[in-house]
Amino acid sequence: MLRGDRVGLRARHEDDVPVLHRELYEDVPTRSRADSRAWRPVPEGSPESPYAVSGPSDTLACFSVVDLESQELAGEALLWNIDAHNRNAHLGISLRPAFRGRGLGADVVRLLCHYGFVVRGLQRLQVETLADNTAMIAAATGAGFTVEGRLRAAAWVYGSFEDEVVLGLLAHEWARTESAPPAQP
Repeated sequence: MLRGDRVGLRARHEDDVPVLHRELYEDVPTRSRADSRAWRPVPEGSPESPYAVSGPSDTLACFSVVDLESQELAGEALLWNIDAHNRNAHLGISLRPAFRGRGLGADVVRLLCHYGFVVRGLQRLQVETLADNTAMIAAATGAGFTVEGRLRAAAWVYGSFEDEVVLGLLAHEWARTESAPPAQP
């Protein structure tokens, strides 16, 4: 497990899947804001569930987020579209409703950066989020990401087009802001 100040990132367990599916996937309006693909009905136990446990992948790293204080499952985090040749990836997080607004997202973003830059040796991480997702923008900029642009009306979200913001962070920028590795047990 990778440990930060308040959260840990670990491999997804089978026990996590029903909770994540029920609380994150079945909330259609929220899921529509978090995924560029259209929501479709997928049964909880289906291998098509976005939370289904799968083997290791060179292009995707899925984590379960654990609140270190309570040891409860707090959500999911991932690096996706990992490109080993160009050494870049995209970052995403989704917290369960009971864990939102508690400042955990900033710790999750920092841990994903540590994983991407230190463990995987990537050169660039990128975040795309809806322009009104102030929590994600604050978590990313707090970790050193720079707003690189705004994509006007780029995302179809539950009945309307919304703007997206693109943020990027390079390894040498991360190295300047990261004075110490994440806390370990």
